[in-house]
Amino acid sequence: MRIYERPDFGGQMMEFMDDCPSVYDRFRYRDIHSCQAMDGYWIFYEHPNYRGRQYFMRPGEYRRYSDWGAIVATVGSFRRVVDI
Repeated sequence: MRIYERPDFGGQMMEFMDDCPSVYDRFRYRDIHSCQAMDGYWIFYEHPNYRGRQYFMRPGEYRRYSDWGAIVATVGSFRRVVDI
């Protein structure tokens, strides 16, 4: 999973291969404006520690947070889906 601070894969980028209980602690941004789910399925959570609204991410490119169904760009945590 690659996350970006700006739409259309712009700005700071960070790549993750495992769960992230606090996006801010690892990425230093509270908002994710675009992402690329390159391998596997992921779930974004609105708040840290896997709480709040959830957004299911299939492999693919998401140029804006609205592409994954969010109303705002805030993502507090995310984790990889291991069983479907």
